[in-house]
Amino acid sequence: MTHKTILPGQTLGVMGGGQLARMFVHAAQRMGYFTAVLDPDAASPAGLVSHTHIRTDYLDAQGLSELARVSAAITTEFENVPAQALAQLATTRPVAPSGDAVAVAQDRAREKTHFTRCGVPCAPHAVIETPGQLAAVGDDLLPGILKTARLGYDGKGQVRVATREALARAWDDLRQVPCVLEKMLPLAAECSVVVARGADGQMVHLSVQLNLHREGILAVTEVHAGVLPPARAQQAIEATRAIAQGLGYVGVLCVEFFILQDGALVVNEMAPRPHNSGHWSLDACDVSQFELQVRALAGLPLVQPRPHSPAIMLNLLGDLWFREGAKTASEPDWAAVLALPGAHLHLYGKTEARPGRKMGHLTFTGSDVATVRANALKACGLLGLAPF
Repeated sequence: MTHKTILPGQTLGVMGGGQLARMFVHAAQRMGYFTAVLDPDAASPAGLVSHTHIRTDYLDAQGLSELARVSAAITTEFENVPAQALAQLATTRPVAPSGDAVAVAQDRAREKTHFTRCGVPCAPHAVIETPGQLAAVGDDLLPGILKTARLGYDGKGQVRVATREALARAWDDLRQVPCVLEKMLPLAAECSVVVARGADGQMVHLSVQLNLHREGILAVTEVHAGVLPPARAQQAIEATRAIAQGLGYVGVLCVEFFILQDGALVVNEMAPRPHNSGHWSLDACDVSQFELQVRALAGLPLVQPRPHSPAIMLNLLGDLWFREGAKTASEPDWAAVLALPGAHLHLYGKTEARPGRKMGHLTFTGSDVATVRANALKACGLLGLAPF
């Protein structure tokens, strides 16, 4: 479908009803749009705050038809929405990102092929889909990480392997689904870049984000001047823009990178949507990643976001509701946290806290990095989070 400007007063649709869709819905509504969410969960965070909630499966023909009927354009909040559903919607409505772009992000093997085609280096790797490919894996890829080619996120579907025997066992444990084996590299840090690209090819980006992961899940993001050497930060931005350009991408895209101990930058993976590491932009930037998602989808001008404060974001997982081995959930002491200067609390409206489940995030802003860091570390102490 031709992408034309969609003005406030019309309805923007989103596939998926989690926290990313919720924040998209809030941004769209603030700008004067109506919203529609397709998600099977009656208590989905986005469905609870949207004008319209279509409670069907992502491949339900009637549900997709209804979403297309009420929406002027449609986006997605997570990469595991079936690409064929997006393709079906695109026959009658503008869809951004496209099903083709999402399909690349859904498959690690295709994703790495795309990175290479764009001239962006990734870790040495091998695709394993058959016993013959398993046997042909070079010893130079070990130790490595075996990752399912599809449906892996937040550390799921990943196994560290040090020997050929461990690799074979891991592939068996993963039921011999298509996988990618990546060589383990000596990491110094991890970072990410969020870009937004319009249908007209215009592209803007958020500041480079320094990330700390724990057990495969993002724990802390820092964004401020000097978070990376300027040349390395610019390299990450240019690589992300090349990846988006190569896809003919429309929408918000996040690309995650490894920074090796020798300073080299290696791409890890991409997410065809706003990203956990970009949440700081809601409180420390004049244009958030979710407003950029609205603008790109609606065909509105994209402006280069300007950060107005250093920012540190802490991810809030359901573990915080079960302090010191408690069997029943209890609410953390938000009053104590919100007494800290520069604290911005975002809870996602999820009705049940579970260990490992993303329940919200907490962003600290302030006049200087030292103050922001000090208050973020105080919050860690209050909540029982590990310091960083």
